Amino acid sequence: MTSTATRTGIVIGAVLALTWIVFGFWAFFFVAVAMAIGALVGRVLDGKLDLSALAGAFRGKRSSS
Repeated sequence: MTSTATRTGIVIGAVLALTWIVFGFWAFFFVAVAMAIGALVGRVLDGKLDLSALAGAFRGKRSSS
């Protein structure tokens, strides 16, 4: 049996491929961006992503160890 991450990757790839085939590139692009935003929101809600550390990284600040 395949792992959950592999199965999720297959489903995401299939959704993106079908979106591109049926609706074209810009719909594919929109769906990919929406999925990425959804993944980020899910990470924040699960507590696996610290927004203040992420913002600091974009500003060039180093995190303290």
